[in-house]
Amino acid sequence: MNTVWLWWAGLALGSFAILETWALLNKKEGDTLSERLRAWLGIYPVKHWRLATSAALIGFLVWFGWHIVF
Repeated sequence: MNTVWLWWAGLALGSFAILETWALLNKKEGDTLSERLRAWLGIYPVKHWRLATSAALIGFLVWFGWHIVF
């Protein structure tokens, strides 16, 4: 099962690297993961749900960090 998780992690990181590199090279507005996350979370352009989605993301990141460490 360890091999399956390693393959999954490699594919996830590899696909991220390919997509992010493509987005950076084509210089099209809104293509990077950071720009997409800002739009999805309603941070930029500003949407009325931005505080809720930002709090949910921060909450998830805190939980995930705690989960991995402990």
